[in-house]
Amino acid sequence: MDKLLALLKPYFRPGLERRRALMTIFGVTIGGVSVGLFKQSAFGVDPFQCLCNGLNNVVPLDFGTLYVIINAVLLLVVFLLDRHYISLGTLINLFLLGYVVDFSEKAIFALMGEPGMALRIAYLVIGMVVLCLASSLYFTADLGVSTYDAIALYLAAKKVGPFRLIRIATDLCCVGIGFALGYVPGIGTILSAFFMGPLISWFNGKVARPLLYRGMTTEA
Repeated sequence: MDKLLALLKPYFRPGLERRRALMTIFGVTIGGVSVGLFKQSAFGVDPFQCLCNGLNNVVPLDFGTLYVIINAVLLLVVFLLDRHYISLGTLINLFLLGYVVDFSEKAIFALMGEPGMALRIAYLVIGMVVLCLASSLYFTADLGVSTYDAIALYLAAKKVGPFRLIRIATDLCCVGIGFALGYVPGIGTILSAFFMGPLISWFNGKVARPLLYRGMTTEA
């Protein structure tokens, strides 16, 4: 217990570490809200969920169990490649995100009711923009990311290519595999695959990095 408290103590002090922790928690939380908006739009799921749904068509397990197994495999891969991507953000994604998504979806429906086409389009656009902002915040905070997000970040760090292009490639792979396994992606899935990488990169430079280092004389 003392070791855990010592590990967490820096994140409660004013300064860069606390800002990183707050950006991680806030980013993952509003990311969950954005997925709730995505689901209410009924225009398809994000690319990684497309892959999981496709696998669910051929693997005789319930979706929840399969999702945990897929993330466990990716977690092992990320741990072996570069364990620095596994931290606070990873744990929040694994244990909190699902509850935030579920609560958000129910709350949005309770407040707005059954959405018409115009509202569904608004949910899709707002959900995608908020998801990209959320991803940018907790990527930049660098306190761990989801297992899937870590793959593109790792490849970009290894100079395979710019993050925005690698993310498009990994998202399209997920969509392609999911489709090949019998899951039909919606328009929201396709738009996410092409635009999330560039939008996240834009938010990194315009919002997340300036927010993290605001008022500081160095970015070190």
